[in-house]
Amino acid sequence: FLFFVYPMNPRACGVCHYQHLPYEKQLEAKTDSLIDQLKRIGKIGNPPVKPMVACPNPWNYRNHVQFHLTEEGKLGYVSPLALSGAPAQTKRGEGSGVRAITECHLPEPSINDLWTQLEFEPGTGIERVSLRAGMDEDLMLVLESDSPEPPELEIEAGISAAHVCDGNTVVLAGSDHILMRVLGRDFKVSAASFFQVNTVMAEKMVEHLLANLPISPVATALDVYCGVGLFSAFLAPKCGRVIGIESSESACEDFAVNLDEFDNVELYEDEAEAVIPHLEAKPDVVVVDPPRAGLDKAVVDGILKLSPSLIAYVSCDPSTLARDAARLINGGYKLKEVTPFDLFPQTYHIESISIFER
Repeated sequence: FLFFVYPMNPRACGVCHYQHLPYEKQLEAKTDSLIDQLKRIGKIGNPPVKPMVACPNPWNYRNHVQFHLTEEGKLGYVSPLALSGAPAQTKRGEGSGVRAITECHLPEPSINDLWTQLEFEPGTGIERVSLRAGMDEDLMLVLESDSPEPPELEIEAGISAAHVCDGNTVVLAGSDHILMRVLGRDFKVSAASFFQVNTVMAEKMVEHLLANLPISPVATALDVYCGVGLFSAFLAPKCGRVIGIESSESACEDFAVNLDEFDNVELYEDEAEAVIPHLEAKPDVVVVDPPRAGLDKAVVDGILKLSPSLIAYVSCDPSTLARDAARLINGGYKLKEVTPFDLFPQTYHIESISIFER
């Protein structure tokens, strides 16, 4: 028999699924899982998966943490029982399916210093509480609810705070955005905009793309699901033309600010499947960074029609990556390599960059 001794229950809050494994074993388990799904779902006989790029700091690495509230107003995470559809816990304020927590070893230290001090009254109507850490340990508190009426808030610490409802943001204190720094470049990230939660590993992914993409002063790059412009900002100085596609209004506004210095950048604000079929440009390189659902079939078909020489697929879900890889391979592309990056230590989540050549 093999027994594990848990310093904390890694399954109790539904987040740290791999916390009981030594970090090296976590990397092995994730790499094996990625290979398995590429084989089973993608029907790729011998997936060219590289060794996983490890995170230098497997603890306290998250620059962004999202909490839910128990019925008593305590901060916590959605319990695994609630996620699985089983009856939610009914003790210790967990009737809502949210498990109250007293410590977490994933957020950056500045977030950990603050979140335990937050107090909420029961029945506030707040659906989610987010904390973001930016440059110089600047902090932003984001409260999300389905009511347009901002909650009353008392803030003593010098942080920014905002209320988000249906994509609309109301600033409650400080600024409406936070600055994130990647490889010496600053990015404006508004309250409702997405940004990679692991800054150090985001830098490694940018470096990997720049080293593996055939970019030149005459090349055209298409950045699909471009967000606030993380990849576009580093492609723009090296390419003749960069075209971004993003559906989030908030992210598009940030993109415009973050890439304002470049004259060779264009941005389409719409769903990727609505834009790509109508593009007249012929990109040499396409970078896609979709959500967990992966690429819509119309997006895959549109990219195949554009016929770029290379596709870089940034994935946060091996199963949808495997599905889309099969579609791209059937469309005439070869999977050259897959490099996994450990953006989420202690959890089963896997980020990867796959390179497809025509």
